[in-house]
Amino acid sequence: MPKLKTRKAAAKRFKATSTGKFLRRRAFLNHLLDHKSPKRKRHLGTMAVVDERDADNVRAMLPYA
Repeated sequence: MPKLKTRKAAAKRFKATSTGKFLRRRAFLNHLLDHKSPKRKRHLGTMAVVDERDADNVRAMLPYA
């Protein structure tokens, strides 16, 4: 059987954890940061777990993760 191809765009955006979940970046930290509080920006800089409803789609894009 042929090897499965990894979607490189997804490989750059998601990271698998040891328990099989996926991590993602948070939105809203690209621009217009002046009015956002330091606490909010610090929180947005952390990784978040991909929702379980989206995890199957990410798993299909990253077959070897």
